Amino acid sequence: MTFQVHEAEQLSIEQMREFLQGSRQLTFARQGRAAVYQFLERVLQARRYDRCTRAEKGVVRAYLAKLTGLSRAQITRLIGRWSQTREVRPLPLRRPSFPRRYRSSDIALLAQVDAAHEDLSGPAIRRILQREYTVFGKAEFERRSQLSVSHLYNLRRSAAYRRRRVRVETTQGKPVSIAERRRPDPQGKPGYLRVDTVHQGQQDGKAGPYHINSVDTVTQWEGLGCCQAISENHLIPVLEEILDQYPFRILGFHSDNGSEYLNHRVAAMLNKLLVEFTKSRSCRSTDNALVEGKNGAVVRKHMGYGLIGSEWAEPIHGFYREHLNPYLNYHRPCGFATMEVDARGKRRRHYRPDDYRTPYEKLTALPRWRQYLKPGVTAASLQQRATAHSDTEAATLMQKAKTELLDRARSSRAGGPRPPVTALPGGARGLKRRPLAPHPTPPAEHIPSKGDA
Repeated sequence: MTFQVHEAEQLSIEQMREFLQGSRQLTFARQGRAAVYQFLERVLQARRYDRCTRAEKGVVRAYLAKLTGLSRAQITRLIGRWSQTREVRPLPLRRPSFPRRYRSSDIALLAQVDAAHEDLSGPAIRRILQREYTVFGKAEFERRSQLSVSHLYNLRRSAAYRRRRVRVETTQGKPVSIAERRRPDPQGKPGYLRVDTVHQGQQDGKAGPYHINSVDTVTQWEGLGCCQAISENHLIPVLEEILDQYPFRILGFHSDNGSEYLNHRVAAMLNKLLVEFTKSRSCRSTDNALVEGKNGAVVRKHMGYGLIGSEWAEPIHGFYREHLNPYLNYHRPCGFATMEVDARGKRRRHYRPDDYRTPYEKLTALPRWRQYLKPGVTAASLQQRATAHSDTEAATLMQKAKTELLDRARSSRAGGPRPPVTALPGGARGLKRRPLAPHPTPPAEHIPSKGDA
């Protein structure tokens, strides 16, 4: 619907006020700048704007803004221009124009130099242009020798340069926006994990399984898992089960820059759990040093470097869940360093004998540690897990299970029985993860002492 207001410039102040009150829900569009400026001149001259009171000027400005569609600030600027010259005319263009310093001959010479030197970097080509004039005395390089590096790249992007020289640029690596590149700051709270992957090896074209190692920064609570491949369908279910095994809430997840973690599936899983996702910085090897040390001290120490077929990923994962993880967290002491700064500002780590504790002992030593536990996990249940076996009994049971597992894996390489074909939690096809079963308490074994002899 189009509205036309006839003799709009002849309305009185009172008629303008009534028009504004009756057309609050209507909007008007301007027809062109020249027509709008002429309309402004006619209204301002007819109403003798410079002799109006302050209230009347406000009505005129609102009336002009309503009919022209211009903003109130722009109407005020145009009225000020009319007050000075008694006319409203478009201002001349004040677009800055700079003289062209480098001509087509300069661009052609730059393309020739780039072709001769196989497209060196901008600073290197700039230095060559300077040397051509100052060292070798070539007059045609006098103006080119003053070329800046930034403008050199501008000339390379010009159409005149591209007509003379075609540059083939290889595919550049795209930065990954997943995760924040910084070192996590737990501030004494458990739940900030460092995660890394350890490959069991490859021999004769046959790949081994991948061990997923995660360590809590504060308590050194460790969760190990194993999967056949680091593809998303195999890795995501194992990661979910590892995170479920921690008794406290997970607050942070830190990894290196590997694509097995820096992908949208892992980011979506952590975002759903409201977990902070960070990644290591470049040239900062200490960002993930804690889990790197655990890779050698735990994974390589217990699983070795020899080839194990990837079909043994599920039995290894079950061994981690039932035996190794409980042993590491309840019965294996870890060293907790004390940081000291000397007079020269150098930081040194000291490991005192009383600083060695199990991750469970470190967790219970934190102030108000019960507030970090997951729903359904109680201090009594953790205490029961920790005291079900002594440290040596738990280590003996773990070693027995590990020996049986590795013997079966070695025998399968020699033609022995292979593990049953079953899917890891969640399956390789992305099925729903099955709920974790409670850890069974194995019967205590009698460990012979010196008096039994």
